[in-house]
Amino acid sequence: MHPHNHRPPHWHSRRRFFFWRVALVFGAMIFFIIAAIAIAIYFIATKTQSGFHSGILIPLCGLPLLFTFIASLIGRWGFHRFGTPMADVMSAIDAVAEGDLSIRVRENFPGELGQLARRFNRMIVELERADQQRRNLTADIAHELRTPLHIIHGNLEGIIDGVYQPTPEHINNTLDETKLLARLVNDLQTLSLAEAGQLPLHPSRFMLAELLQDLTSSFSSQAASLNIHLTTKMSGTSRELTADYDRLNQVLSNLISNALRHTPNGGTISLETESGISGREARGARITVKDTGAGIPSDDLPFIFDRFWRGDKSRTARTNSGLGLAIAKQLIQAHGGEISVESEVGNGTSFIIELPDSPPYI
Repeated sequence: MHPHNHRPPHWHSRRRFFFWRVALVFGAMIFFIIAAIAIAIYFIATKTQSGFHSGILIPLCGLPLLFTFIASLIGRWGFHRFGTPMADVMSAIDAVAEGDLSIRVRENFPGELGQLARRFNRMIVELERADQQRRNLTADIAHELRTPLHIIHGNLEGIIDGVYQPTPEHINNTLDETKLLARLVNDLQTLSLAEAGQLPLHPSRFMLAELLQDLTSSFSSQAASLNIHLTTKMSGTSRELTADYDRLNQVLSNLISNALRHTPNGGTISLETESGISGREARGARITVKDTGAGIPSDDLPFIFDRFWRGDKSRTARTNSGLGLAIAKQLIQAHGGEISVESEVGNGTSFIIELPDSPPYI
């Protein structure tokens, strides 16, 4: 990481202020030490016994000057080694407090000060990234809200002006847009609570086979209408798991719905379970949702769990809020588990969920 050359106008003035403040403190210390030495020399010169050689008085009187010279050299070296990086960090902290996240401090300092500068710059990078994500989130929410609001506004205005007749078709179209808005608001609330660690979970002990059977029953008719084969493969039908049944059902339902949208006619979606991976941290179970769809480009894989990410870049499909995968990730992490994805264009996609036997909060 290379620090930016950018410096705010007040950077150097703050650095000079810090220098003179340190110099004042250090100078005061030197003054009192020199004064103490001078007093001691004077006391020795005037109060010593007659055996004291007066020829030594002149070299002794020069000791304060020599000490002053050495202290100034040490002070200059100490400020450049310790004062300069601290002045840079303090000035950068003030700049960040005023909202300037483009500031960086130099990192070419030895030892712990160099580590401090690198960690400070890394912190600013994370703050800048979080601020950009916040801006992106605001823009995304505005984008998602704009279309349904325009449709609702247009339909209602058209009915009032007599352009549209209040037929069930127009009313249902307007109602569908309000449902989309309600779904978006609910998803945003769920995501914000999950990210803050405040989403309540209600764990219970259940058989994993029952969950997969419920999911298969819920989506079998939809899969059949699309000529998609929905299959299950379980290694151990008596496997039990402690988790929030409804939240886990929500995650898997979202993954299956996505797979149904992206799997072509005649394709296959399979739900697979197995025990945790040996050689790693003990996991209660692994659940895989695998499809034979078009797959996800490798460039998109790092972003699929981001808010409002969609494979449809034009966002013409408006049947979902674009928050499903982000919510799925947060819900699995709330259970102390992990979710990952493997995909290859033309060969389908697999979402892998690893869960502990019991959530960490139990």
